[in-house]
Order: sequence, then C-alpha cells, then structure tokens
Amino acid sequence: MGRVFIIDLDGKVYSCIHCKTNLTKDQDIMSKSFRSKYGQAYLFSEVVNVSTGNKEDRMMITGLYTVTDIFCVGCGLNVGWKYVTAHDVSQKYKEGKSVLELCKIVGPHDSNDLVCQQVSQLMIQ
Repeated sequence: MGRVFIIDLDGKVYSCIHCKTNLTKDQDIMSKSFRSKYGQAYLFSEVVNVSTGNKEDRMMITGLYTVTDIFCVGCGLNVGWKYVTAHDVSQKYKEGKSVLELCKIVGPHDSNDLVCQQVSQLMIQ
C-alpha cells in the first residue's frame, strides 16, 4: 500500500467528524433531500480523501442500485456511499455521485441540520 496523500480544500468545506479530513465543498451539493439509516444525508457531485469498499446491490427507497461504501482516508470512518449503477433509468443522474451522512461529517450545515450534528456527537462519545 502506498502513501496516502490528503487533498486540502478551500472555501466552505465538509470534513470527517472524527479526524477533520476534508471531504467535499459546499458548492458540490446536488441535493439535501437524502436519507440514511442514521438520518439526513446530502448528495455530492464530488468527494475527495475517501477510499471505497466492495460493490454491492442495495434496494433503496427509489429502487435498486449498485453502490460502494466510502471511507475517510484519514481515520477509516464509513462516511456514506457512492452510486456505481442505478438500475432505473430515471435515477441514472446519481451514478458516480456520493452521499455523505450528516451525522458523520462537520461543515456549513443549515441550521435545520444541527440536530444531526448533535446526535453524531453522542454517537462518538
């Protein structure tokens, strides 16, 4: 395994809640209306400083997808998932995009998202 290079981002940045490694920028948000098993999540067009797990098929609210979990390269925390394949034509826009769970990241959330941040702090303790 080679050396891990961390990409530092400028501007309004979302980072891993555990080790504060930069993951994405506010301007890369595509949707704030996603849900995970832990609560609210955002769909991002681009994320950095993550590694991927094995591909697997998952049935979600909007259909069947092939996804891979994504992990912070700084600490290994599972921060969300990446859509590899959408099996429904109307969902193809998600392919190659990543979902980050708000309770696993910190950043410039809306004030409505602060409840998730508080819950995430309890999860870590």
